[in-house]
Amino acid sequence: MVELGQATLGHAAWREADAPHSDVLHLGLDRPLAMDSGIALAPLKIAYQTYGRLNADKSNAILVCHALTGDQHVANVHPLTGKPGWWETMVGPGKPVDTDRYFIICSNVVGGCLGTTGPASTNPATGKPYGLDMPMVTIRDMVRAQAMLVDHFGIDQLFCVIGGSMGGMQVLQWAASYPDRVFSAIPIAAAARHSSQNIAFHEVGRQAVMADPEWAAGRYFENGKHPTKGLAVARMAAHITYLSDEALHRKFGRKFQNRAAPTFSFDADFQIESYLRHQGSTFVERFDANSYLYLTRAMDYFDLAADYDGSLARAFQRTRTRFCVASFTSDWLFPTSASRAIVHALNAGGASVSFVEIETDKGHDAFLLDVPELLATTSGFLEGAARARGLASAKGPR
Repeated sequence: MVELGQATLGHAAWREADAPHSDVLHLGLDRPLAMDSGIALAPLKIAYQTYGRLNADKSNAILVCHALTGDQHVANVHPLTGKPGWWETMVGPGKPVDTDRYFIICSNVVGGCLGTTGPASTNPATGKPYGLDMPMVTIRDMVRAQAMLVDHFGIDQLFCVIGGSMGGMQVLQWAASYPDRVFSAIPIAAAARHSSQNIAFHEVGRQAVMADPEWAAGRYFENGKHPTKGLAVARMAAHITYLSDEALHRKFGRKFQNRAAPTFSFDADFQIESYLRHQGSTFVERFDANSYLYLTRAMDYFDLAADYDGSLARAFQRTRTRFCVASFTSDWLFPTSASRAIVHALNAGGASVSFVEIETDKGHDAFLLDVPELLATTSGFLEGAARARGLASAKGPR
């Protein structure tokens, strides 16, 4: 059993949904978000963080797209956990996505729970959280909202769009939907469509959340409840997919947790059990259960080729965007074969593309970790793109 402190759980995330520790773009009834479901969502809030400085001709902007359980706090201390930003290995002064050189934007996606309109946000029509009244969200909806934020800054073309996993899906959607607005793109550990296996894993997680009696058909906030146990189990199951067998064996093996012998019970005898329980309990402190349902569903629906008569190459036909596609040898959630399919489609569409498969045993989560080859690849690609764009060096005038 996963033990969780419900008293504070969920409520902090609920407050963050309406009053985030971020800048927020407020879009009124006159600027609705046209969603794939056919619904015009308004009013709309987009919570975001920025780093660095936008140059005079607005040519140095990089949009960072976050993954499923990420948020806008890419390179600053997280307001709920107090931990460093989720991609501080990649983003910061002197790092590949250099805040001394580029202007970085990262927004919480539509359907999220950290200040952008999502199921935990207050529905102005009812004064209560949207819950399941929130329209279903797609990756394309997320990108449309991001484009509205980019418009807010008066940026015609982003220098780069970068992200991993669900963030990589957004990168691909950006390149397909707004080819003239993306100078370069870096999709990492991603795919052009969600596989049947990945949909299956997501469904297990959703069913775990909805089976929790405190889910209350999505109205848990109104009832002073929160499906902590179900959400924690969903996180535990998903977290296994982010790792590799080699990494798990290297880190945990079959070692016992603070004991020399088994207890002959269902306690957390093994270190890996204790680790997963910890992952579940800490996750529910910063994430909303309904957002987890909505965002996993958005990933499930993603199939870029389906929007172009089944031809992925058509999505990138005659694009002028420069691409760098990266995958990891031990990533079985988004394997290298999925990245190769993207590369083949880009080649067929006549795109400029480079590709790297990085050898590591860190699994899917490698894009979040200190993997020198990924950092060097990103840095080198951005440097080449910057020269092609005519951007000054970090030490030169901006």
